[in-house]
This record gives sequence, structure tokens and C-alpha cells, in this order.
Amino acid sequence: MAGTGEAGKRGSKVRSDCWIEVEIRDAGGLSIDMQSKVAGMFGDRIGALLEEGCGALGVDHARITLEDQGALPFTLAARLETAVRRTGFEVTGEFLLPMSGKCAYGSSVDRLRRSRLYLPGNEPKFYVNAGLHAPDGVILDLEDSVALTEKDAARVRVRNALRVVDFYGAERMVRINQGEQGLEDLEWVVPHHVNLILIPKVEDPRQVVEVERRIAAIKQKNGISEPVFLMPIIESALGAWRAFEIAASCADVVGLAIGLEDYTADIGAQRTLEGTESFWARAQVLNGAKAAHVQPIDTVFSDVSDMEGLAASVREAKGLGFVGKGCIHPRQITVVHDAFAPDEAEIEQAMKIVLAFEEAEALGLGVVSLGSKMIDAPVVKRAVTTVDIAIRVGRLDADWREEKPPV
Repeated sequence: MAGTGEAGKRGSKVRSDCWIEVEIRDAGGLSIDMQSKVAGMFGDRIGALLEEGCGALGVDHARITLEDQGALPFTLAARLETAVRRTGFEVTGEFLLPMSGKCAYGSSVDRLRRSRLYLPGNEPKFYVNAGLHAPDGVILDLEDSVALTEKDAARVRVRNALRVVDFYGAERMVRINQGEQGLEDLEWVVPHHVNLILIPKVEDPRQVVEVERRIAAIKQKNGISEPVFLMPIIESALGAWRAFEIAASCADVVGLAIGLEDYTADIGAQRTLEGTESFWARAQVLNGAKAAHVQPIDTVFSDVSDMEGLAASVREAKGLGFVGKGCIHPRQITVVHDAFAPDEAEIEQAMKIVLAFEEAEALGLGVVSLGSKMIDAPVVKRAVTTVDIAIRVGRLDADWREEKPPV
């Protein structure tokens, strides 16, 4: 007979979570001792959910103790499954809540990835409202934000969140752990409409290839056809040295990110606002990504109270060529989006260049001119990109040509 297992958090300061203890027994059926602040309204439903979960996991006889502080069903289900698994009981299946139609969407190679909001994998209170802040992506984190003793619990929580939490169209990303643990993480998330996998601390392109191969095997086993994109994270001197090889390692890589906390620790430097200690590494990641035709993504800005500093950091990153930045608090998202967007002067100049180029093409001219200035191909390319981004972020109408600016 297996023993006792517990999962979750308890105490008066806990919110949107619960604590569950499961004692596996030889006989007697299921016994549920419930303390919930919503028992008056949802006690019967909670009890039914726990019974359903035990059935899915193959548990016929157990004593279940629940202390609930307003946990939603996907969290209750995750805590129950984790507690059962921690008893040592050999489960017969997974406790999967029905896949929500709001979660079954894919992504694309060139979608906007200006902001990616980090959500700790074992903290349910941050999940439900994350999409309301309109990040381009949400990162359900299984790595640094999760204690070693809670890695198993985070896997179940993240899997359940992928199935039921409405992130309002944000790209659904998961940051896996390193090495074999990370490959095992994939088994928990790939079958559940994850859009992108972040691979931490990459120093060798073979790490990316290994992740890609495991994903391919999981997709084949589960009959999945939709793509699962990859974004390696460069966090060491060796990783920065091999940035291009890593970015070009697999067809499913769509971006290359840099993490400066680990990088500066690796080179033995203090991270500063000026960033002189990390400029080389950022340039390596930027150029490696551009050379491999994937998106270069800048590091997080760690001071969540300094909005002016964040805006300046994003403008500097944009000036270098980065197209996105990590966010560790929802209040950073709007600032990041505004700073990455082209301003009015950039848009107006880009429109003029695009119209001049299109007019020259229509006339069969090999030279593009704007006023008295000749415009070469790289300038045209940059202008086309600026117009495209302005349309995608809502700063320019798609039919802008109907009101042509003066050339």
C-alpha cells in the first residue's frame, strides 16, 4: 500500500490556491474532509471534482484532506494529482480537465514577440488575469522560478493551465528545465497546445536539436500536426560565442533570447544599467539571430518600479535591432509595446519611402529617389518593415495609401 502525499499551499495569506493531503488506503472508499472559504457555494462541485480526479488516477480508497483558499478547478485538479503521485501510488492515468476552445490556437513564425510575461509555474494566482494585460506571449516557467522540491507540482499545474486558462490570444510559451529534466518536461506540455518552448542556458546547438527531436517524437505519438516553435536563451559566455550556430540549429527556432543575470554571473561582472559589461554578448545574440533570420529578443528589465528606465532600455534595445523584451510584471507590458512601436516621425518617413519605391517600380526605374536624395535598397527594406509593424500594432491603417503623404 502506498503512503501519504501532500501538495499546494496552506495558510490565511494564500489566495487562489489550496493544500491537499491524500492518504491511500486498502479499503473504505473515498473520504473527503473539506475546509473551503467557498464551500457554501461550491462545496458539492469541489467534492465531485476530487472524486472524478481519483477515478481518473485509479484511486478507489483514500482519505483526502482539503484546505481551500479559492482555488479554481484547474488548480484543485493539479494539487490533487500531485498529492496522489507523491504518495507513491502507481496512477493509471492523468486527471485532464476538458480542453477549452479558447486554448486550442496556434502561432506563427513571424508573429510579434515584443513582450513575454513570465509566470512562475507553481503560482496559480498570477495566471487567470495574465492575458488581460495583452502581452504578446506568456511564459509558464518551469525553471528558475520553481523550487527544486516543487518541479513535479509545477509540471502538473502548467499542463492544466495550458488546457483551460484563457490567455486571450497571447502566445503560450513554456520555459523548460535544463538537460534530461527539461526533456521530461516536454512530455507534460507538448500534447496540450503549447506554442513555443524556451530552452534555458543553451551553449551548444546540439541541446536545441535534442529538444526538437523529443518534441517531434511526442507529436508523432499524440497525432499532433501544429508546429511547436523554439527559442533558445543565451546565458553564458560560451553560449554567446556560439550564438549563430545555436540560432541556426533547427528550422523550428523562431527567436534567440539573452538572459543577462546568468551571463554577468558567468563572466564575473556586476550587471549595470549602462550595460557595458554585456554589450558584446548582446551584439553576438543580435547578430547571430539576424544572420539566422530569427527574432533577437533582449533580456528583462529587473526594476519593476522604474518605468522611465524601462522605456529607455527598450528604446536602446530597439536602436540596436532587438524586437522584444522579457517582462516580469504586467505593468511593464504597455511601456515595452509603446517603446518598441515606431513613432510618428518614423512612420511618416517610412510611408514616403515606400511610396517613392512603388512609384519607381511602376515606372520601371532602377533608382529610387525621394526629393533630391537617392534611396538605396536597405533603406527601402527598413521602411517597408516600419510600415508593416506600424500596421500590426495599430498605429497605421492598412489602407494608408488612399491618403498619400506628400513626397
